[in-house]
Amino acid sequence: MYLRATGSHPHWIKELSFHHEHIPMTRSQSLFNDAVNLMPGGVNSPVRAFRAVGGDPVFFASAKGCTLTDVDGNDYIDYIGSWGPFILGHSHPRVVAALHAQLDRATSFGAPTELENLLAQKIIDLVPSIDMVRMVNSGTEATLSAIRLARAFTRREKIVKFEGCYHGHGDSFLIKAGSGVATLGLPDSPGVTPATAGDTLTARYNDLSSVEELVTEYGEQIACIILEPVVGNMGCVPPVDGFLQGIRDLCTREGILLIFDEVMTGFRLAPGGAQELFDITPDLTTLGKIIGGGLPVGAYGGRREIMEMVAPAGPMYQAGTLSGNPLAMTAGLETLRILTEDPEVYVKLDLQSAKLEDGIRANLSDLGFPYTLNRVGSMITLFFTERDVRSWDDAKTCDTGLFGSYFSEMLRRGISLPPAQFEAAFLSIMHDDDVIARTVEANRESLAVIRKNA
Repeated sequence: MYLRATGSHPHWIKELSFHHEHIPMTRSQSLFNDAVNLMPGGVNSPVRAFRAVGGDPVFFASAKGCTLTDVDGNDYIDYIGSWGPFILGHSHPRVVAALHAQLDRATSFGAPTELENLLAQKIIDLVPSIDMVRMVNSGTEATLSAIRLARAFTRREKIVKFEGCYHGHGDSFLIKAGSGVATLGLPDSPGVTPATAGDTLTARYNDLSSVEELVTEYGEQIACIILEPVVGNMGCVPPVDGFLQGIRDLCTREGILLIFDEVMTGFRLAPGGAQELFDITPDLTTLGKIIGGGLPVGAYGGRREIMEMVAPAGPMYQAGTLSGNPLAMTAGLETLRILTEDPEVYVKLDLQSAKLEDGIRANLSDLGFPYTLNRVGSMITLFFTERDVRSWDDAKTCDTGLFGSYFSEMLRRGISLPPAQFEAAFLSIMHDDDVIARTVEANRESLAVIRKNA
């Protein structure tokens, strides 16, 4: 069955031919057939390959607001937002205008610009833990640099991470990682040496006692504890009461640096990120996504005495030819300016997200599906499990086959969700009442089809 969308909103039309030999190949399918001979798996990031949900990936051509348009002319409501950056929606006119103006001036210098100062000051003003910041080009660069800095500052070697938390593809983080690693069934990665793995200790998210046990055994060897204050990489998993504060107290007592990976949560949950929302101040923070307004970017920052160890101010070396790229700085700065102009923007975003949550819950309950639905602000994940999802062990109980069916049915109805159970979905300020209502209706129709075919 070949489906195509027409009009300004997804309106699916069934072709008359249902026999496989009569189904025309879509432009997306043709491009993917080409791509598998050009790139590993046909993609430049694993989760894009649709391995967890079946079928072939959709190739997109344009986007506006919360609507994506693929190369075949189909429209979709977007709940990926380029994995989080587009809190303002795609192609916000002010961000686009600022980028056009910068393009007329220059795309890169490899030298200092005023834009770096302006974005750095904006970040410092908003994020409670940051006195100084260093721009890099990705979230992975930010987390790699932050743990190197923690080791340099403490003169210790081991780090603690949490099962199911993903901090990029650095060697130290590919131990019991979430996100795409979990999706592909690769809990550890070939190429990571035993020595590196030995310096990475893993605890259970939302289980403070598991952290205390590691600190008791390895305390004077642990340089840092790194975690997502709200997990987005095993799906959206919030911290239980007292968990973050317990880790903060433990780190303070033992001289361990606490690193919040706010690549996803930074500027999404509050102007100052999750650390503002939960009133917990880490020693170092990693950022990405929103601070580039959709362009590749990352950053790490923290207390001045720690950050002054970074070269050239100090001995811990880290560099990047395109760090502080003027296009990324421009998009990020304009995005943060827009976000901070309206003091109610996060309240409004939370309200729309709550409407979506309520609608999905009602559908799931009416149709008798076992589920857990986690949401923090504009981050949300539907887990197909009866178990409360508070840790990686809980997330692994999900029916991933059922999620694959649900994903496919939603996609047929013009709803673009993350193509993996273990990923968070994101809303933007462009997800208005009409968009939410259409999504809830598509959710009901999708669940009804799955129930009927069960």
